[in-house]
Parts: sequence; structure tokens; C-alpha cells
Amino acid sequence: MSDSSRKRSQIWTHFSIINSSRAECNVCRVKISYRAGSTNNLHRHMKTVHPSVLLEEIRQARQPANEGASVSTATVAAAVSTASCNAPPQPPRPTQSSMSQFLQKAMTPARQNAIDEELGKMVARDFQPFSIVDDRGFRSYTHALNPMYAVPSRKTLSQKIIPGLYDRERALLQERVNNSTAVCLTTDCWTSRTTTSYMSVTCHFVENYKMVSCLLDCFEFSARHTSENLAEELLKVAKEWGVENKVVCCVSDNAANITKAIQFLKWTHRPCLAHTINLFVRGALKAMKPTVDKVKAIVEFFHRSTTATETLKSTQRQMGMPELKLKQDCVTRWNSTFYMLKRILESKDAVISTLAVINAPVNQLSQEEWDVLQEACTILEPFEQVTVEISADSYVTASKVLILCKGLQRVTAEHQTRVTTGNVKELVDTLCGSMDRTFHRMEYNTVLSETTILDPRFKNLAFSDNRAVDEALQRITAAAARASQSTGLQGDQEGEEAAEHEQEEPQASTVWRFFEERATGDTTRRNPSADAILEVRSYLEQPLFQRGADPLSWWETKGLGYPRLTHVMAWRLCTVATSVPSERIFSKAGQIITERRNKFSPSKLRHLVFLNANLH
Repeated sequence: MSDSSRKRSQIWTHFSIINSSRAECNVCRVKISYRAGSTNNLHRHMKTVHPSVLLEEIRQARQPANEGASVSTATVAAAVSTASCNAPPQPPRPTQSSMSQFLQKAMTPARQNAIDEELGKMVARDFQPFSIVDDRGFRSYTHALNPMYAVPSRKTLSQKIIPGLYDRERALLQERVNNSTAVCLTTDCWTSRTTTSYMSVTCHFVENYKMVSCLLDCFEFSARHTSENLAEELLKVAKEWGVENKVVCCVSDNAANITKAIQFLKWTHRPCLAHTINLFVRGALKAMKPTVDKVKAIVEFFHRSTTATETLKSTQRQMGMPELKLKQDCVTRWNSTFYMLKRILESKDAVISTLAVINAPVNQLSQEEWDVLQEACTILEPFEQVTVEISADSYVTASKVLILCKGLQRVTAEHQTRVTTGNVKELVDTLCGSMDRTFHRMEYNTVLSETTILDPRFKNLAFSDNRAVDEALQRITAAAARASQSTGLQGDQEGEEAAEHEQEEPQASTVWRFFEERATGDTTRRNPSADAILEVRSYLEQPLFQRGADPLSWWETKGLGYPRLTHVMAWRLCTVATSVPSERIFSKAGQIITERRNKFSPSKLRHLVFLNANLH
């Protein structure tokens, strides 16, 4: 076929022939292959890459007709121009829809990457399976939202998008951690049903007068849980994040191996208060084990029998009671036992009636045992309240430990003087004995005492021992004095004062030299400890902050008046009271390990759990 015959098609106005099988685009200079007698590839290139060029051709093709019409009517328009100048304005004529309104714009690489990143965030936040991108429903849904978006493959999602998102988020968090002055770590270990062990480490610090909690790492821990191995892994994580010299406290459970590991690293260790309460409450509940076992048997019976469950619901409706399902307890959580006892007490009449009607093969509770349960729940209620408060509080929690522990001791001691029932009295005596041993001299604990005083909601009013207050204030004052020296705070302030003095006062004559030498000497001989003492005294004289508010918000508004104490505050108010942040990691990680993805690789688990905990 000759070249002239090839150029009969309008498409050749946009291409230059290179040879018999290739042509070059005049717009983007891309070389396109074609076959003799067929220009499909050329048309496809213009439609997908240069649709605006085709639209311009259509517009120009229509323009001559419009211009011809305007020329042919030019004389008529001139003749009637005078008459039409006084006519009312005509509404604009509707224009014909343009093809550009119906053409989908091509997805740019930047937009594609942005949507891919949001897809990765959704998978991490909700622990969605990677296979969601292969689901027909999900693909249909994304196509309805944006037909031009190309859903990535499962391999791309797991090997490119998620790791890339992890690297970016980790770099951002690393920068924030680097800027922190002090951190508190929490750690915990967990073993899945497949006997695979995992370890998590969370970090807490003060940033711009806000408490920041983040996950540093959650990884598979296959070695034996010896104190040496645990210490090695903890130090490895701390060095990876550059916080090995910033750790002011590390919170964990009361297990001997992790306690010894933290002590081996020479970090200050604080046992998790929630775990401590769990230990001595579970120990105290052994005093009423026969009664608790009876309740467990009744609850398990109702959970096994659908007939008994439906009968219980019917009885609750007939008695005008809410339809409450009985709760089972968990071996590792004392408060689950408390919730089980409390729920069966709330449905007491319905449970007794249902067991009698269906003649259930379980031992029923006597009236005395029902009374024991009621008294036990009354005694355990404050422990449940404290556990919830320290585990769910979004504000600083370590500063509450002294007050909460002393409150528990006082309330339980009051019950001890009133209770006479054998099992319940043994329960109360055991609780009081455990708290006396565990909370002994707690006011002298360095971390707790200083944290409590630096909390503007409590200060020194949380103490009952004045000697403990004095020792804590001495340590805080000494730390504030060191802070002024290490940060150059005193010199900066003096420099500013000197500059202001020079600007305000004129040049002094020689007769003032003796006085100025004395004044300068007094300034250079200022004792940093004296300034720190004045700050501490002024701080203690301030009224208490409202108990339900965030203490860091007080320091944000008042901190300029206490520059030295503010530095010390950042070292103390970052401390948390429990290792619940680390335990919560496993509550979510357990879902994807045991329920959804038994063959999940450690690296993918690490990325997903990190993103799930740190994405906001």
C-alpha cells in the first residue's frame, strides 16, 4: 500500500511515518507500531493518551458551519440592530453537551499511589485480609467509586504497599521519639494457641504538653523466656529507636523473669498495678471457691443448653426484668469473675425460678450463699473501679497510684470491721494482708512520689507521711537545679535581663562602677538551687487543678512560669501505671494469628500490628 493511501485517514494528521510498520506521534513523540491497512493502534493511542486533541478536532470541525451562518446573516443583523437594541434581553440558549463531560479522566500515578496508600491503611486499621483485593464485591465497589482506579493485586498489597506504608510511618514516629527527652516503656509477652510466643514494647512520652503512646515493636520471640533473653530483646528494641538512655521507667507484669531482665538493664522497674490487683484478688477469691464453683457450673449449664437459655429469657420477661445473658469468667482475669457474680445476682430470681422449672442437673445456691455473693461483690466493687480507671484513663495514670492504693486499703479496712460471715471475712482479711505487704512504704517510691507531686491535681495532698513528701521535694528541687545548669536556662534568662537593662538605662558614669561591680557579682554568684526552691514553693502554693482534667494542660498554660520544673515534669509525667498498652496489642494481634491467618509470616504481622497501633 502506498504512503498516500495510508494518509487518507484523519488519524495520520497526528502521526509521522517512520517505516512500513512504525509511526511516531506528533504530540508526545512516542513510536507506535501498526499493520498495513489497520490504524487501530494509532486510534487507541490518541483516545487513551491524548483525548483532548480529539475533542479539539471535533470543536474545530463544527466551527466553519457556525462561522458561515454568521456571515450569511451579517447584513440582516446590521439591519435590525437598531430595533433590537430596545428589546428586552433574551435568556441564554442552552448549549449542547460537550464530549469532555462524558469522558473519564485518566488516573495519574500520584492519584493511584494515594488511593493505594489509603487501601493499605484500611487493611491495617481493620485487620482486613490481603485477599480482599481479589473479592468480586470489593472490586465492584471500588469500580463504582472510581472506574479508572486499578485495584492492586494481593502480592502488590502485601509486598509493596504495606511495607512502604510501614517504612514511612516508622520514619515519622522515629523523628518524634528522637525529639523526646524521656520515655516510659511497657512490655509484655504472649503465647498463641499454636505455642508461638510474641513480645511487644510500647513507648510513652510528653510531646507539646500531650501524652503520646505508641507501639515500638511487636515481634515473634522464639527463644526461652529467660531474664537474659528478655533483657537482650528489650535492649535491642531500645537501641533501634535510640531510647536506651532515655528510659525513666519500664512497666511490666510481676513475673520474676521480666522483673530481673529490667533490673539487669539498670532501668527503673514498676510492676503493673492492674496485674498486681489481679494477683491478690484472685488469691483472696480462693476463700469462697466452693460458692464460686457452683456459680460457674450454673452459668456453664445455661451456655450449653439452648432450652435453658430460652426459658431464662422468658422468665425474665414475665418478671419484668431486663433480658440479661449470664457471663462466664476467664481464668486470667479476676474482674471477669466479678462480672459473672454480679450478673447472676442481677438475674437471681429468674435464675432460681428457671432452674426449678426445668429441673436442672446442677447444685443450686442456698440463701446463705446468695448473701455471700452479694457481700463479696460489694467488697470487690472498688477494685473493679480502680482497674477500669487505670486501664482506660487517657491522661497520666502513674500519679494516681498512691491515691488509688490508699483508697482501696481504707475502704477494705472499713469492710473488715463490719463483715462477720466466715467466707467473706476470710476474703477481706486476705485482701487487707496482701495490700499491706504490697503497698508498704509506697509513698517513698521515687517514681510514684515525684510523679504525684508534679501532678497539679494532687501535689503533696496525696501523702500521709510528711517525711516522704520532704524527701520527694528535695529530689525534685535538685533535679530542677540540675536542669537549669544543663540546659543553660539561668544564663539565658540573665542574658535577656542584661540586654533589657542595657536598652533601658543610659551609659553609667564611672562613679557607678562600684555599684555595678557589686550587682554583676551578685548575678554571677546566683545559686541555681535557690531558684529551683523558689519555683517549687510557688508551684505548691498554686490551687489544685480540677481532678477530671488533663494535668498536662495545666503545665501548658502555667509552664512558662516554672521553666525548671517543666523540664522535670517531662521526665516524670510520662510514666504510666499499667502494662495494659502492651497487653492490648495482643488482644488485636491474637485475632489475625489464631482466627484468620494461621500461616501469617512474622514480618507481615510486625508491619500490620505496628500500623494498626500507630495509624490515627
